[in-house]
Parts: sequence; C-alpha cells; structure tokens
Amino acid sequence: MNDAIDVACVGILVADVIAGPIHAFPERGKLAALDRISIHSGGNALNAAIDLAKLGARSAILGKVGADGFGDFLREQVRSSGVNDLGLIRSADCATSSSVVLLDDGGERTFLHCSDSNDRFCFEDVDFDVIARAKVVFLTGGFLMRTMDEGDAVRVLKKCREMGKITVYDTCWDAHGRWMNLLRPCLPYIDYFLPSIDEATHLAGGETDPEKLADLFFDLGASHVVIKLGSRGSYVRESKSAPGVVVPSFRVENPADTTGAGDSFCAGFVYGLAHDMPMTECAVFGNAVGAHCVMAVGASTGIPNHTEIERFIIEKRK
Repeated sequence: MNDAIDVACVGILVADVIAGPIHAFPERGKLAALDRISIHSGGNALNAAIDLAKLGARSAILGKVGADGFGDFLREQVRSSGVNDLGLIRSADCATSSSVVLLDDGGERTFLHCSDSNDRFCFEDVDFDVIARAKVVFLTGGFLMRTMDEGDAVRVLKKCREMGKITVYDTCWDAHGRWMNLLRPCLPYIDYFLPSIDEATHLAGGETDPEKLADLFFDLGASHVVIKLGSRGSYVRESKSAPGVVVPSFRVENPADTTGAGDSFCAGFVYGLAHDMPMTECAVFGNAVGAHCVMAVGASTGIPNHTEIERFIIEKRK
C-alpha cells in the first residue's frame, strides 16, 4: 500500500529561537549585541517525526500551528524533512507555540515559552483519515497540551485502539503537579508507555525502583512499559507477569548535545515496533538512535539511516 504510514506522531511542535551567548543582560530599554540568533524546530512530536523520516520510516505529524511566521517555518521544516504533513493544522485563532532560549557564557539556558497552539490542539483537530493509514500512533507531549490533558488525549487513544492501531504514549515534565490525575484515565488505552525515570518517579509519588514503577502502570491498565533511564539505558517489561530487563545504553565519548535524546530514543523504539522487532530489540534500536542524537548538536542532526544504526549495533555487540 503506497500511501501507508509507519508511525503517526501526534502532539507538540515548537519553534525555538536561540539567542546568545549573553554576557550581561542590558538595562531596561537598552540593547545588547549578540553573536548569534537562530531559529530551530522542536517539540516532542516533531522531533520524533523527523528522526523517523531520517531513519527511513514513513512518518506523519499531527499537531497544530498558528497562521504566522513561526507556523510557516515549522510547516516548511516538516515538508523538507520528508514527513507527511496532511495532519498538520494551521489556525488563525492561535499563535504557534514557541520558545526564546537565552544562552549565557557558560551554556546555561533560560527559557521563555508560549504554548498557545499546543494548548489548543484538540480531539477535533486530529485527522483520523491519516491515523487510519498508520500502523503505530505515537502520542507525545503529554502534560504540555492543555486541551489534550483535560480529556482529549483519552479520547484520541481510545479511538486509535478501536481502529486497531498500536498506541504509544510519552509524557513530559508536569510543572503544575497534576501527574497521575492526568495519566490514570489514559493508561487503559496505552499499548506502550514510555516515561523517563524522573517522570515515572513523580507519577508514582516518589518510588524510584523501575520494577515497582512498572507494576503500578500495569495495574492501572498499561499493556507494556518502557522506562527511559538516561545514561543507564532503558528498562523494558512485556507484562506484569514477565521479568523486566535493563537494556544498557551505548557509550558516547564527549557527547555534543543531549537535546532531543529522549525523543530520539522514542523514535527508534517506535521504528522497531513498526518493523515488527521484539520489544527488547526495539529498546536496543532506540538506545542506538539516542546515542547518535547526542553525537551532534541539535535534536535530529546526528540521526542517520536505519542501515547505519543496524551496523552500529552489530559493531558494538562484537
């Protein structure tokens, strides 16, 4: 089927304006000269969709941008990356979600963020004709999309399940402290839940043991659990009755940039799901994609084709 989609990435897109280095903030009303101001694409769903396209998968993005310059920029980034954009909504009723990232002399980042279009992205915006063509649906950016978080994410996941799709869900940091109140209704409709260890710990009220964390998510309805462990790799568990496995990360000497590392792991993992890899091999592939992400500056810059990832894995296993 020529118009089939391997993975439909549903969630947040962000335009990032990066400025710096800032040696000293100017007085109010004054100007300070900078070496560089640049604009980049970001957001969990967009990062993953671009990573998947670079790996060689047929990916699609479903999200919302404004009818503004930032929205035009993100749409062009989607198209130039080879990502299907039929599910990308452009609305004059909102501003494109964007961040201003201020870099100081030491590389520390300070963020100013507008979440408008991501907050307004809702169930009615999701093009289920695009979803119908996909094998895997990756909903990502949970806790950073107000309307989705208030109930629409459950509706999306439930409908995708009813359509026979593999559902994958990834959360972000919840600065408002709602955590499990938002996640609990979603879990019965999630085939693969992919939180980070820090997010999982906060969801569970302080528990840090991956096995106990997975038990909790299984008890609340998740079918499979994968917990991202950062530099340690990932914890993978098929079911509550199955043992968990820690899949170690691939060592990277002097990483250049960790931006997008979690998104790239998820992209590698769902690439594996779309290509019928066993769950543990999906995690190995995800770890390898994550390793390539941190080798270069930028969320997707270092991501190669799947054949290079496969070669990398074989070489590292020798």
